[in-house]
Amino acid sequence: MWNQEYYRELINPGAIGMVHLQALPGSPAWQGNLSAVTAAALTDAWALSESGIRAVMVENYNDAPFYPGRVPAETVAAMTAVISTLGNEFPDLVLGVNVLRNDAAAALGVAVATGARFIRVNVHVGAMVTDQGSIEGQAWHTLRLRRQLEAPNIGILADVRVKHARPLAPRPLAEEAQDLRLRGLADAVIVTGVATGSGADVKDILTVREALPDCPLLVGSGLTADMAKNFFPLADGCIIGSSLKVDDPDTGLPVVSVGKTTLFLEAMSEAQSKGRP
Repeated sequence: MWNQEYYRELINPGAIGMVHLQALPGSPAWQGNLSAVTAAALTDAWALSESGIRAVMVENYNDAPFYPGRVPAETVAAMTAVISTLGNEFPDLVLGVNVLRNDAAAALGVAVATGARFIRVNVHVGAMVTDQGSIEGQAWHTLRLRRQLEAPNIGILADVRVKHARPLAPRPLAEEAQDLRLRGLADAVIVTGVATGSGADVKDILTVREALPDCPLLVGSGLTADMAKNFFPLADGCIIGSSLKVDDPDTGLPVVSVGKTTLFLEAMSEAQSKGRP
């Protein structure tokens, strides 16, 4: 499993920027042009890289409503094509994959095919009630599949009490986090707010940090430059997307802003340098 030192070396300065793909083939909002999807992804990846972010996670963000588990072949094929292009255009970026809502097997397959270094799994252990219904973690299957694919270096970044969900049978947060790491063998643990763009609770970060002192710990939603001082260096890193975007004046679609990303990284660096609050 990853430790804090490995995470900081691989993903420096600790922030993972999001590339939210436009709707993919087969989804309700699909526009029929994968080249346009790829171009938009390349634009966001360029902005993130230009700002100083060195790790990017790609997800099928606009495929709502999401499948609760396995996604169809066309989703896997499209994500593999787009991420392969990103890898070729930005060979220095560390790439990650999230196949919504919870297809860890597809994410692993895409990662192996494209050279991505990590995946995100929303429900890795336990059971959650979500807008897709009840979702049960399949850590037992994901870890065995990773071994079968001979891909031990692909990290599993897993959520504890993921956003847009509630535990089927809540337990103390520290217990859930320990099961996620020690029994589910997650390489890093993610703490989010209740929804996309909703801030995580600093108390939750502190609880998980105390329960897992050596585990890479990420803030997974709602971060802004103004909030960075509340979470770093208590957390080792973050996954950030929505707050870095502005509306493109030509298309009206949200795109990553170099200025907002640079501002956030500066705020995160300043908070990290001041030591634990």
